[in-house]
Amino acid sequence: MEQTKKQKDINKKKNTPASRRKKQQKLQALIRFAVQVLFFVLFPSAYASSFAGVKYIFTQIGAHQMIEFTPFIAILITLCAYTVLFGRFFCGYVCAFGSVNDWIFWLHKTFSDRRGKKPAQIPDKVMANLSILKYLLLAVIIVLCVLGKFGVTGGWSPWDAFSQIRAGQFTSLSGYLAGCALLGVLLIGMFFSERFFCRTLCPMGGVFSLLPVLPWLTVRRDQTQCIAGCRACAKACPALVSLPDMESLDTPGDCFQCHKCTCVCPRSNVTTKVRWIRGDDLWLTMIRVLILAGLFIWLGV
Repeated sequence: MEQTKKQKDINKKKNTPASRRKKQQKLQALIRFAVQVLFFVLFPSAYASSFAGVKYIFTQIGAHQMIEFTPFIAILITLCAYTVLFGRFFCGYVCAFGSVNDWIFWLHKTFSDRRGKKPAQIPDKVMANLSILKYLLLAVIIVLCVLGKFGVTGGWSPWDAFSQIRAGQFTSLSGYLAGCALLGVLLIGMFFSERFFCRTLCPMGGVFSLLPVLPWLTVRRDQTQCIAGCRACAKACPALVSLPDMESLDTPGDCFQCHKCTCVCPRSNVTTKVRWIRGDDLWLTMIRVLILAGLFIWLGV
């Protein structure tokens, strides 16, 4: 009799709203991790290819040459159009650099949790101030491309160094010593801040954040239903995004579509503008994945 009562108490705890939210968080994190691994293995060059398209456009403009429809341009246009339609799903689920950042920070958090300590992180105010750097870096790269001087940065690119390491071409790293040093700095930042690179130094992220994303599938909240003083969604957001109200047409450019805010809301108040779509729905995630994977295969990424 006593055992039955204990079992009932355990079952009640398992069925509480808090426990259900934790289960949703774990499931969502597992799905996201699986998608990240899939794209990291199959399409690791997607980020570099799209940004090569940006560099090509401004190099051609500076040289007063025609902009031809190259494979890099096709990938860039495809990702920009995809982002306008679905938000920055590429950044949150697909980008190899973003995935590495997630995995490194997860290791730091897991190690800290096992020691019973809160993970040391770069303060939010510092990260908010550093977020302007990605736009400055993008502007510098554009200017160098227009002036025909981007070649002087050869060997300084941390993502080129990362690509060489990812491809196992370690003998080529001698030409990327500066890039490897910068990559090391980025990895340290990734360890102490979730999405450090994406938020501070990703020039392609600067491009994506400036795009006019359609509001229908981006997450938002009905503020009239929020608990007074609750900041669960804001605390869960790696980009410190403040969710727009349900009636607003605003779409935060820094939202990575990671959907961490969706599962933590105690009132399940975070959804897309289409209220019956949460945003992290398995069927919607699979549609996004299949469309993007199909496009990458078609484009030969």
